[in-house]
Amino acid sequence: MANIKKGDTVLVIAGKDKGKTGRVLEVLREQDRVIVEGVRRATKHVKPGQTARGTRTGGIEVVEAPIHISNVQYYDAETKRGKRLGARLEEVERDGRTRVARVRVTRGHGDAEKDI
Repeated sequence: MANIKKGDTVLVIAGKDKGKTGRVLEVLREQDRVIVEGVRRATKHVKPGQTARGTRTGGIEVVEAPIHISNVQYYDAETKRGKRLGARLEEVERDGRTRVARVRVTRGHGDAEKDI
């Protein structure tokens, strides 16, 4: 199960972009991959065409390619390093009932757990 979600800031821990950080644009669960802003950029050749207004489209575009989810780690901006993620069960009161909800927390490096 992937703990990384869309919008999280992640640190690349393996590959040619190791050490870079970026925001997750999309999570591809079926392929266990994520698309990270500014990481693993590839050139894509797009066939020239025209829009309804007459503007030209196409040419060479630079896009982010997917990276395997095992090569990224949640980035904690306060400590400026990667963190492991876990979950904690908490009792939450909703509509007059007490329910159990999962809360994502950071773990590791000897620091106290912190809610995300």
